[in-house]
Amino acid sequence: MKLTVNLGENSYPIYIERGIISRAGDFIARMFNGKKIMIISDDHVFPLYGDTVTSSLTDYECYSLVLPHGEPTKSFQSLPKIYEALLNAKLTRSDLVIALGGGVIGDLAGFAASSYLRGINFIQIPTSLLAQVDSSVGGKVAVDLPQGKNLVGAFFQPKLVLIDPEVLDTLPEHFVKDGMGEVIKYGCIKDAGLFNLLCSHTSFNDLKSELTDVITRCVDIKRIVVEADQFDTGERMLLNFGHTLAHTIEQYYHYGRESHGEAVGIGMYQITKIAEEKGLTVPGCAERIRQALETYGLPISCGLQAKDLTGAIALDKKNLNGHLNIVLLKEIGNSYVHPTDLAFFNKTGTM
Repeated sequence: MKLTVNLGENSYPIYIERGIISRAGDFIARMFNGKKIMIISDDHVFPLYGDTVTSSLTDYECYSLVLPHGEPTKSFQSLPKIYEALLNAKLTRSDLVIALGGGVIGDLAGFAASSYLRGINFIQIPTSLLAQVDSSVGGKVAVDLPQGKNLVGAFFQPKLVLIDPEVLDTLPEHFVKDGMGEVIKYGCIKDAGLFNLLCSHTSFNDLKSELTDVITRCVDIKRIVVEADQFDTGERMLLNFGHTLAHTIEQYYHYGRESHGEAVGIGMYQITKIAEEKGLTVPGCAERIRQALETYGLPISCGLQAKDLTGAIALDKKNLNGHLNIVLLKEIGNSYVHPTDLAFFNKTGTM
């Protein structure tokens, strides 16, 4: 399956196919005629797929940098190591960086590529469900600061994305849940049919036979949204459904408890409950989201009071001049941006 993100001179293809990772070199040769390639990966992914990718790149001078896995790696402190590796390998602007890993590696390697020599070619080979359906597409690259997620970043589109659903067979259950939070999000914001398909299955294992199609539908939704709003000023904000709460939950626990997808699930459910109480969402949506989250083993509550979260929400990138734009559902499959402020989250009880 081939999709194309049409962004003029920044356009790029996305290939989704089982086993494609072993033929990465064939696809890279179509868009890259340089000499050197740096593969940036982590210590979970590289031992599994590093040799497979490298052995397909026989026509190039290949280097690799393997970083520790996990969200703490997506920090400013990791950037000097990456720049040093690129400089030691003498990569120029005509060479290539490959991000081989999940969302952390994709965001981090992408940001390094966007800033090294003011921009070097880079491609995404996402190996987690979350990265395949969401973060590898669209060109948002970033690092975290102690004050919050993704606070330093850029819009920098890859030249190519290769998505291999087969690599998900080695994905630990924790990361399956992580990705399913974002998959459910796509159904909520743009595709009631996808949401209903997810709800018609009993577990991730039950869904596996349709996984390639599910990934393709998610990527296609993101492609359409990114084409309409490359720089996140309007339509693309819909992709943030659940994220206003999710980022604050992650930060509150120092990225050590809920994964991003789990936090998104909590955020989607809790914000929809509030929206229903305020008459902003059709009744029953929150319950349907709860059932979907439960099917795929995702949490619905983080056990925090609203006041515990509002401090971090105040620093959110979507909080502009005291005005907060949050994404709500009219109904499943139909989302919109609702201008409000922090008072929206004033409620008793835990979230």
